[in-house]
Amino acid sequence: MSEILSPEGLRCDGRRPHEMRKLKCEVGIAQDADGSAIVEQGYTKVLVTVYGPRECENRAKRTNDRAIISCSYNKATFSSGVRMRKMVTDKKSTEVSVMIQNTFEAAVLLEKFPKSQIDIFVQVLQSDGGERCVAINATTLALINAGIPMKDYVCACAATVYQDTALLDINHLEEFSRGPLFMLAVMPKSEQIVQLQLDNRLHNDHLDKVVKQTIQGCKDMQVLLDRKIKRKEQ
Repeated sequence: MSEILSPEGLRCDGRRPHEMRKLKCEVGIAQDADGSAIVEQGYTKVLVTVYGPRECENRAKRTNDRAIISCSYNKATFSSGVRMRKMVTDKKSTEVSVMIQNTFEAAVLLEKFPKSQIDIFVQVLQSDGGERCVAINATTLALINAGIPMKDYVCACAATVYQDTALLDINHLEEFSRGPLFMLAVMPKSEQIVQLQLDNRLHNDHLDKVVKQTIQGCKDMQVLLDRKIKRKEQ
């Protein structure tokens, strides 16, 4: 696996360990949605559309004092060269849908919209690692574009460790290098963690460094997303 990190300390895409992938994003691109955003980080590309707040159609789920959030996460069959069984893909999509829903229930000011629902649709168009993080970052932009108030931006970043070196904002090759996969979603102003996921074991010797670098990655992402929003408003 020498292609993960070269002797010169460069990753397979030319980045240094702490460097983020190139970011491209656009908001308000879906005319039929209340809010929308498309975010590219490296070769991973995610489209998010938001509908609502609107009257909750399901009376059993309706709450009198706050809105509810529903999320649907799907990965286009052409997004990756890797083929998976449909049942496995559906299970993973359901898990990611619930994760995104839980993440934004902690950030959106739901009490401002009683008896309402907010629907989030996430579509992975291109897949090259870090899809969960890109989906969260795109959802933040789409919610802001829809005018839905939040406590703060929610920004996500993932990292792994290879040969005792922490690699930030991982691509597909790094994500499947059999190392630990550490993902954080943070509200950067307060550094409040709203989502944390760890796949595979992370040694205690690496934990503090990985957490600090990942939080810093979330803060850097917030600056970039905020810059895009302000440009859109001008």
